[in-house]
Amino acid sequence: MPVSVPAADRRWRAPAAFFLSFLSLIFSITAFSSSYWCEGTRKVAKPFCTGKSKGDHCIRFNSPDANNSNVVQYIWETGDDKFIDRKFHAGIWYSCEEIINEEGEKCRSFISLTPASNRGVLWLSIVTELLYIILLLTGVILMSVEMCYYSTVIDGLKINAFSAVVTVLAGLLGMVAHMMYTTVFQMTVNLGPEDWRPHTWDYGWSYCLAWASFACCMAAAVTTINKYTKTILEFKHKRKTLGRSLKIKYKFPDH
Repeated sequence: MPVSVPAADRRWRAPAAFFLSFLSLIFSITAFSSSYWCEGTRKVAKPFCTGKSKGDHCIRFNSPDANNSNVVQYIWETGDDKFIDRKFHAGIWYSCEEIINEEGEKCRSFISLTPASNRGVLWLSIVTELLYIILLLTGVILMSVEMCYYSTVIDGLKINAFSAVVTVLAGLLGMVAHMMYTTVFQMTVNLGPEDWRPHTWDYGWSYCLAWASFACCMAAAVTTINKYTKTILEFKHKRKTLGRSLKIKYKFPDH
């Protein structure tokens, strides 16, 4: 005789786990495809004003010796007023920085900027991030199947247990992937190309979104495991109660 899962359990635990997993999946895909994991500025020398270009983003130097190396050296050594902060943002795939005196950005592959000794770690981070997204998608599918499943409790428990394992494994992979990228970026800041190294930088919204995805994933895993454990306990309690009632019935038969 199949035992039904309590109505309260179906009402909030399964939908809550599904919502958290789906939210984690959306966050992870958005963060993985964006280039705002880290943001900052690079201090670069202002170019000479050419043509009609004016303002604070270029140097107006009226001298026949403008191309003289001594003059250029003097301009580089006069102080911070001869430099400008160029904004940049970087992600897993590419890094972009603004173009001075023009609209738009100039982007280049972040993999090409990474030191050769750390590119293997970056590729491992990318593969782990992809596995994280795949496992999140698998967990979402399993939870949606469980929500629409109206057979025995045993079959529902099997799906619930498998989705819990998948979600926990996804969370562990996501944590490892984020930590590996953090390490690679810090090494790139210290050992990367001179024409890219930032003057100031901090983590961007994509990085925060990636860790928010991890938090939602682990919350979904805890909710799923809690649902599985409570269902098992209730199932055992009902079996014990049924066994006692049958034992009393056969011990004191009705006349």
